[in-house]
Amino acid sequence: MTSVFGADGKNIPCTVIEAGPCVVTQVKTVEKDGYKAVQLAYDEKPEKNTTSSLLGHFKKANTTPKRKLAEFTDIEGEVNLGDVFTVDVFEENDWVDVTGISKGKGFQGVVKRHGFGGVGGQTHGQHNRQRKPGSLGASSYPSRVFKGKRLPGRTGGEQVKVLNLRIVKKLPENNLLLVKGSIPGAKGSYLLIED
Repeated sequence: MTSVFGADGKNIPCTVIEAGPCVVTQVKTVEKDGYKAVQLAYDEKPEKNTTSSLLGHFKKANTTPKRKLAEFTDIEGEVNLGDVFTVDVFEENDWVDVTGISKGKGFQGVVKRHGFGGVGGQTHGQHNRQRKPGSLGASSYPSRVFKGKRLPGRTGGEQVKVLNLRIVKKLPENNLLLVKGSIPGAKGSYLLIED
């Protein structure tokens, strides 16, 4: 993340995203595939680490092997195999939705995972249960814990979509977008940006 100064002099927190170049590797049609979509590929990958079937797929599009493939169903206009999309498809002050995989936190307790307050204070004979979930449910009936109960477990590492982020600045020479606010995922992770 970084920050830039807006026209009114206010400091705007921004996330820097490298958005492209993305190559069109497949154009899906209703007649052939049953639905209309465009497959985009991003990030160079060594040929020796690519399967032969994928090598053929990329050769059809006349491009080198790529690391990440994604489909978009709402691309407007005429799109051909081998076309390249850069940050030029976005405009400054556009609103975009960003999807990514959130940072994994590992196995966490209920206080960190669900915001529980813990069991009471340290008085009244309490010890060693300040961050525990407390009572879980009834006894002989239903003699089980209901599904969906908020309990400890693995946290993060899930797909998250952040809606309505504004593009503050566009740097076409480096294929960079500066988006106001934070986005899901660690540094260097892959994102889907939708207009």
